[in-house]
Amino acid sequence: MKRSTQTIFITLATLVAVASGAGYSPSAAAQPARVQQAGADDLRAVYANAAEVAEGKRVAETSCANCHGTNGISTTTEVPNLAGQRAAYLHFELRAYKSGSRGDTAMNAAINFLSDDALLKAAAYYASLDPAQPASAAIGAKASSASTDPVQAGKAMAAGCVACHGEGGVSKTPGTPSLVGLDPKYLVTAMKAYKGGQRKNDVMKSMLAKATDADLSNIALHYALQKPARAQTTVPGDQEAGKSASAVCAGCHGDQGVSGTPVTPSLAGQNAQYLAAALRAYKDGSRSDESMKAFAASLDDGAIKNLSAYYAAQQPQPPKVSKPVSIAEWAQKCDRCHGINGNSTDPRLPALAAQRADYLEKVLHAYRTGARKSPQMAAMSDVLTETDIMNLAAHYARQKARAVVYVTLPAK
Repeated sequence: MKRSTQTIFITLATLVAVASGAGYSPSAAAQPARVQQAGADDLRAVYANAAEVAEGKRVAETSCANCHGTNGISTTTEVPNLAGQRAAYLHFELRAYKSGSRGDTAMNAAINFLSDDALLKAAAYYASLDPAQPASAAIGAKASSASTDPVQAGKAMAAGCVACHGEGGVSKTPGTPSLVGLDPKYLVTAMKAYKGGQRKNDVMKSMLAKATDADLSNIALHYALQKPARAQTTVPGDQEAGKSASAVCAGCHGDQGVSGTPVTPSLAGQNAQYLAAALRAYKDGSRSDESMKAFAASLDDGAIKNLSAYYAAQQPQPPKVSKPVSIAEWAQKCDRCHGINGNSTDPRLPALAAQRADYLEKVLHAYRTGARKSPQMAAMSDVLTETDIMNLAAHYARQKARAVVYVTLPAK
């Protein structure tokens, strides 16, 4: 019987190995649907026969099992489970590693010598296996500990910041910056620099020593959602003279000190003494940034005071952030492509259900930083907080994975 390029799939409530040849009885739990049209080459791994799957097992045992396991269940940190993963997706990703368009030194080396035929069969073999079981209770506990509202969690952690940075992040202490009006991406980067010692401040380093990435993300989100106000400190210097000097700053820090770039800080309404101290630090090299050092080198102390006074007098604006979306809402967005509860029914799109949580976290970070390329995933992951990433990964790791059977329709 000639195969059509159109395929239907059925997701079973019980696990069914694709290559087992076992029959099944359609039931209320079965969900038939049609795969979108795709080139025949894209779906070759879906159509693999029993002999090809058996050959794929031999390839997997030789080249893949050391990390991914012969049974496709990974026991290695940040290495994904492959058992029950969608065949066409696995084949596509293996080809990406082989071509170098997806970078991973170990993977690139492991499959560099394998033919496309071998990659196809290995993909078909792993797709034929029973998927992993949902994550252990430890992952569930991790998710529970991370499931607190990030804004409330950030507010609780920010209680320790009030004494220096002021209520709501509006500074009343000369030389101490306001935290309100700063984009979370910039503020997280700054806090990491203090924590890691790249920015020198013993008090800040001590305060942040035990903070996780999720903690920093929550603190930054809390301050980003506060009502902006100017720092309540004195403003020494000539604002008009500072305005003239500010033209060169606008390219990065925005008109009137309101930045349009998440990683570049807004200066509007900032503590004048803090701004002056920061410029002096850039000038003498104790704070590192080549572009800022070059600019600050041209300023005398009077110009530094004037520029700081101008920006301190400007009205700060809230950064463009929204209150976080719940994990249930995020999961609904993800399920549109990856299937209900992460059980993809398109052979070209990966299943997420019962995948290792640490691997899912790694992948989301890779899409967010651009290390892994996908315009759609980059847009989705860019707005995720660290807590969102942790919770989403744990959510899908806890879902029951359901195998799929792809049935070929006869050509008309």
